[in-house]
Amino acid sequence: MHRSTKISALAKINLDLRVLQKRPDGFHELRTVFQTISLADSIEIDYEPARRTELTLDGNVEIADNLVLRAARAVLESMKTHARVRFRLTKRIPMGAGLGGGSSDAAAVLLALPVLAGKTAEIHEIAAGLGSDVPFFLEGGTAVAVGRGTEFYSLPDVAEQPVFIAAGGVHVSTAEAYRALDRSLTFTGSLYKINGFQSFVRALDDSRRADLASASSENDFEAVVFRQFPNLKTIREKLSKCGAVARMTGSGSAIFAIYASERDRERARESFNRERVVEQCELLSARLVSRRSYQRMWRRQLAPHLAPESRIWPPRSRYAR
Repeated sequence: MHRSTKISALAKINLDLRVLQKRPDGFHELRTVFQTISLADSIEIDYEPARRTELTLDGNVEIADNLVLRAARAVLESMKTHARVRFRLTKRIPMGAGLGGGSSDAAAVLLALPVLAGKTAEIHEIAAGLGSDVPFFLEGGTAVAVGRGTEFYSLPDVAEQPVFIAAGGVHVSTAEAYRALDRSLTFTGSLYKINGFQSFVRALDDSRRADLASASSENDFEAVVFRQFPNLKTIREKLSKCGAVARMTGSGSAIFAIYASERDRERARESFNRERVVEQCELLSARLVSRRSYQRMWRRQLAPHLAPESRIWPPRSRYAR
């Protein structure tokens, strides 16, 4: 009963990110807008029922405590089943860049394994336990995240516009970025931050175009991260001169800009290349991916294993009893 599939795990960008006061539980109150993009890791999965669970992971990079294996163990336990599962991971999403590659890989496993096994699992609960970004990748598209960043509300799909990404080649510690922000329980700027965030969301909802709404966007981590890594500030400044508003995603280090057309993006790439900003800067092209396209992609990837005419989400396995 050997079953296999090959899936893509898409990256994300934060179209806007505001950090509010520190919470009594030690975390920070957040407001952010997540958006899936076409940049993706690739995961091959071979699944076979067994008397005991055996998990192996091969890949083009070594990652300590890989979320792929943590997600697989958790979902197999939730399904109360044992299996031999082999993963082959090809990383294309830069690590430590705020693009959510590890979280997306984990979510991909949560979506795919129950389909291959023909069983159900509490994947939303598992996702929340694996990391704050993981639940978002179970749905994709455009979404507001509030609270600790784990409470999501879907927004209407926006235009699937071209994106240019400059990954500066440095790993930014999220924990250190939060400490540098120095938000306390009595931080007095939260109302101002919330008002600014709401203005961005309204602009995005009115236009359904991220390039137009970006004029009112912010990322609160930029100030502290750019002090630590001045080259990232240089990248953003140079990219902003290439015809679109540039922003850092997450707590860094990738910088992105969204364009009205692929021609505009390629002009920006040529202009940026002439600047020779940072020798180790990785330049990537992608597109925004709507929720509809994201879920269509998943149904296409898992099609041989899905129940006929299944319209429910997450996808339903044809092997389910």
